[in-house]
This record gives sequence, C-alpha cells and structure tokens, in this order.
Amino acid sequence: MAVLKPFKGLRPPKEIASQLASRPYDVLNSQEARVEADGNPYSLLHIIKPEIDLPVDIDEHDAEVYDKAVENFKMFRDKGWLVQDAEDYLYIYAQTMDGKTQYGLVGCAAVEDYMNGNIKKHELTRKDKEEDRMKHVRNTNANMEPVFFTYPAIKEVDDIVASFVKNNAPEYDFTAEDGFGHHFWVIRDKAIISRLVELFAQIPATYVADGHHRTAAAALVGNEKKKANPNHTGKEEYNFFLAVHFPSNQLTIIDYNRVVKDLNGLTEAQFLEKLGNVFDIEEKGTEIYKPAFLHNFSMYIGGKWYSLTAKKGTYNDNDPIGVLDVTVLSDLVLDKILNITDLRTSKRIDFVGGIRGLGELKKRVDSGEMAAAFALYAVSMQQLIDIADTGNIMPPKTTWFEPKLRSGLVVHTLD
Repeated sequence: MAVLKPFKGLRPPKEIASQLASRPYDVLNSQEARVEADGNPYSLLHIIKPEIDLPVDIDEHDAEVYDKAVENFKMFRDKGWLVQDAEDYLYIYAQTMDGKTQYGLVGCAAVEDYMNGNIKKHELTRKDKEEDRMKHVRNTNANMEPVFFTYPAIKEVDDIVASFVKNNAPEYDFTAEDGFGHHFWVIRDKAIISRLVELFAQIPATYVADGHHRTAAAALVGNEKKKANPNHTGKEEYNFFLAVHFPSNQLTIIDYNRVVKDLNGLTEAQFLEKLGNVFDIEEKGTEIYKPAFLHNFSMYIGGKWYSLTAKKGTYNDNDPIGVLDVTVLSDLVLDKILNITDLRTSKRIDFVGGIRGLGELKKRVDSGEMAAAFALYAVSMQQLIDIADTGNIMPPKTTWFEPKLRSGLVVHTLD
C-alpha cells in the first residue's frame, strides 16, 4: 500500500510565488544558476544552489555552501518569503506544456516505502550525487524540492482532482519564462484529504519517474534520523518526504537521443554497410526524420537523414530491458560497431534530451563536433513500470520527463 501523507507546507505568499519558484537544482550548473537568479532575491536557487551567493571559484560541495543554504533558508522564513500552513494539507500541482495539462497530488511519501521497495525505481544512483543532496537535507532539515512520482491511475482520484480544480481558484497560477504553465491548489477540506489518503492506501506501489538522487537522499536521511532517535515512534515528520504524484496515464516520456564523436575508424560508407547487416536502411534526404515506431531509429550523418529499422531477430521483445530502443541501439551500433561499451564513462558519446528537438542533433553533426546522431522512439510509461516491477534498471539516459517540477511552491520541513 502507498502512503500519501498530508503535511504543513511551507509556501511563498501569492505575490512572489512565480519569482521564488525555480528550476530544479540538477538542471542548472552553478554559472547558469548565477545568471538565472541575478537580480531576483526571492529565487529558491539561493537555497538549493547557494554557491551562487559565494565566490565564483568555491567548490559547490564545500561545507560553506551547505552553511549558506541554512543561512538563506532561515532568511527566507524570517522575511516571510516562506510561510508555514497552520494545518496538514494536501496540494494539487498542475503543469501545462503544449496545451496539455497534467495534474499531480502533492503529499509526503513514506521513507519506509522506499526502504522496503514499495517505491520502485528504474535507475541507478551515484553515491557522490546522493551524498550531496543528503548533506543538503541534513543541514536545512527540510525537503526543499519535491520528487516526481507516478502511480497507476485511479478513476476516483482523477475525478476528485478534476472536481476540485473546477470548483476552486488556484493559489498560484503563472507561466514561467520557458513557456510552461504552473498551477497550484491547496486542499483544506478534511473529508477530501481523508478520501485521497484512503485511495492511495489501495495502490500496491508508486514509481520514481524523475529525481532518483533526491528520492534516495530524502529517504536515507529520514532513515538516519530514525536510527538516531531512541524514542522513535514512526509518526515523526522525518519519516516522510515531499513528492508530487502524477497518474501514469497523464505523463509523457520524451525521447533521449545520442550523438557520437567518431565512427571508430570507419568511413561513412563502411559504417552504413555494417549498419545494413542489422537494419533496414532508407535514405530520407535533408528533411528531419523522426522515428515512427518502436525499433525504428533516425540517423543523421553526412548531411542526410536515414530511417533505420532493426531487423527481426536482433532484439528481444520478451525482455523488459531488451525491448527498449536504447538497448537495441547500444547492442547493435554503439557496442558492436563503434566500440562504445560504457555509456556512463565514455567521452565519445553525448546525450541530447528530446525537448531540444531533432534540429539540435543536426546542428551538432553539421558543426563537425559530432560524426553522427541517432534519434530514438520514446520509452512508454508501461515500459518504465514493467522495468521497475521486475526489479530491472534502465540503461543510462533513457527517460526524459518534461516539464520539470518547479521547486519552491511548497517545502516540507522534517521537524
């Protein structure tokens, strides 16, 4: 059973919400964060990337950086830029992209659910990135940023959310500079809160869609606090962490594409010849070609686009990992032809989120920086759930969710 726990959210006043809400810490480097927060004292980046308020040459993992996060967090509260709700509430956070809106329920997930596998993941985490966010949670004693979860859609939950949104004005409603809309409601009605909590208790598992490092950090710090408390009861706020839960039928995973720096010593003609052993190849000319179905890829090389369709027998659709086009491309092309065997460490490959469009792939090849580009058919939500349910892990850089959650619309404190 899944836990959805109401909590006393720490939130910005309406009039500064759009200025305070920021992009997540991990989509900006320090320099980009400095530029984005420049002239905006309200930006949550002052807390989640606090190195922007310290000298440019400081290491972002220096103890001084985490101290600055604590100092800035206290200042935000002292100035009334983040104010705590008086009672435990649930919240609705909706995002609009390209005319489509997805509605998430904001409440706390349980640390225990993460530790025992009721919150399922599909990616490996890196210890250094986990430890960075754990320090941030430990020092601020808060989940400053929500994690992005999904769950199998439940009609009654959808109906409750739709009815609430229809009959209540949003607390916050703004379009960010990237064109994405953000809408936020507070559910104060105890009967509605109680029913949503009951309905979530019937869900066997929830799934990390985006934010594996933040999820791990939040859960591990909660677990540390449990072990350190001789009077632990299980009701303490540190047993829970901030999550936005979206029904799986509302989410879209965007493609995550690959560009390679060289052809492993092959000429273009030799490379195409080798590809012809495992793909049906169709030249598409200079117009951008987007993959049309599973196991169909588009390739850009030498100023032309190609359709590559994997030949039968070169992939395994009965294997939750084998069916993924990232696996097919890795096996048939990157590994066997280009000798790129470790996607995590190889300097000969780079990854381009589909939000940038296929024109970005063309640009990087035409500039001479890259030798070839491959666009993939996007992973489906069902494939993600199948992988998580079977305890498998997706290859690196497989899923790209958009829009990203804005941080700062609500914060969860651990005391």
